Amino acid sequence: MKELIFHRHFLPALEQNASKVCVIDGDYSATFGQHGERVMRLVSSLGKELGVKRSDRFAVMAATCHEYLELYHAAYLGGGIINPLNLRLAGKELEYIVQDSGTEIAFVDKHFAKVFHEAMRSAGSACSIRRTILLGDGDDDVPHDIRYEDLLRLGDVAIPSEPEETDPVVLMYTGGTTGLPKGVLLEQRAEMLNSYHVQMLLNQFDDEVALVQTPIFHAASMLYVVAVPAAGGTLVLMPMFEPLAAMELIARHQVTQTAMVPTMITMMLNHRNFKAEHLASLQTLFYGASPMPAALLDRLLKMFPTIDILQGYGMTESSSILTLLGAAEHRAGGARMRSVGRPVPGVRLSIQDGDGNLLPKGEHGEVCAQGGNYMREYWNKPEATEEAFKGGWYHTGDAGYLDDGGYLFLTDRVKDMIISGAENIYSTEVENAIADHPSVAQVAVIGIPDDVWGEAVHAIVVLLAGASATQEQIIDHARKTIAGYKVPKSVEFRHDPLPLSGAMKVLKRELRAPFWEGKGSGIN
Repeated sequence: MKELIFHRHFLPALEQNASKVCVIDGDYSATFGQHGERVMRLVSSLGKELGVKRSDRFAVMAATCHEYLELYHAAYLGGGIINPLNLRLAGKELEYIVQDSGTEIAFVDKHFAKVFHEAMRSAGSACSIRRTILLGDGDDDVPHDIRYEDLLRLGDVAIPSEPEETDPVVLMYTGGTTGLPKGVLLEQRAEMLNSYHVQMLLNQFDDEVALVQTPIFHAASMLYVVAVPAAGGTLVLMPMFEPLAAMELIARHQVTQTAMVPTMITMMLNHRNFKAEHLASLQTLFYGASPMPAALLDRLLKMFPTIDILQGYGMTESSSILTLLGAAEHRAGGARMRSVGRPVPGVRLSIQDGDGNLLPKGEHGEVCAQGGNYMREYWNKPEATEEAFKGGWYHTGDAGYLDDGGYLFLTDRVKDMIISGAENIYSTEVENAIADHPSVAQVAVIGIPDDVWGEAVHAIVVLLAGASATQEQIIDHARKTIAGYKVPKSVEFRHDPLPLSGAMKVLKRELRAPFWEGKGSGIN
């Protein structure tokens, strides 16, 4: 008998909380009964009107909104596989993801419809999109085939047939070390287990009013998308993070729980209109996705002695939580406050050397994990999937060690990933965007300390003999092929060749060392 499917969690919540508010989105609000009816109509319309089968992908490019939540829940009920698109992607990246995923149906809002349309138009005859649906309001000149509300009206209110636990529900693209994004294919079972794991350590979320202020296209928001509604809690949505708006929403709706990345916390606490009383209703604050500066964490703990502060560590591939550092550990202080906690129930961690040998406690190596909450595969990338799961463990690409109590400490990033404002940026992808500049002989991209974003993208460039280029020219060149948040914030020019290892690889640790001296490694 099946259990790890969204039906078994969501349908009881609809039955037991029909008149309770499920979602608040600006002036819009819906009870569980109203939200459930809209989701049922959407599942019906996806199949009947758009021809989307359970195994088909549909893309969404929009700010956080109640329609986006409905699209997620429709996918979880078997309406298709949702492909949430990062709003900061460049046109070429969007074009690649849509073509790679074979997506034929796209949902867009008025803010991103033209960006998406231009990206698809540049694909020409290779474009696979056959229908575009406009979410929310928008003028008729916004590119679309049908409006979302009109589509909903064509659907029937009926409970969809149950999917299998192994049916995929999300195809979420993440940065690729080869310069191309990788599609992470996640199943019902993995998503439901992630919800179980966290709720086993915390509470059931039924009395929670949770503010979703991390981007809904990001893995950091998935716990709220799945667990809170399934437990009968209320979600408050904000389109995009803005410090003052977040504070106002928390106060207005008496929000009890939210998740933020350190950059967001910094922006809120440093806002000129910040007052601690704005957050008086908060009982729980999650943080993660990027390094938390020690001074910021200390400030947070002293300012809010009654808030349970927790850290989560994970990745898109794990649906997304692997470890939690609880409120008690935060208040106890000590060395373990610099860890990312212990594995959630059902997850096993190990530290391995380059040959896959298990290392003892205290020794540094690659962080590897086992758990039922992991992805099925990297979409259309069997070799990358096999490499990621070699030896029966998922290889995270992060380096660290476990202490005697099983607490995980991260010390470096094996794959040279840069985390800036909670966005994952792979250095190879940025290097590829710079390397074809006609004046560039060598380039290496590293993350350097940044007080606001945690890390900033820094490019180190060696020019060809007799060639010239400015920082602005290098940055402008990169911006042509990658998203703005991946573009270097600074460019350093060197005359001598970059240091190489015996394997002829650039020694990025040597390049990073001067910037991080006295600041740790850049990783908590």
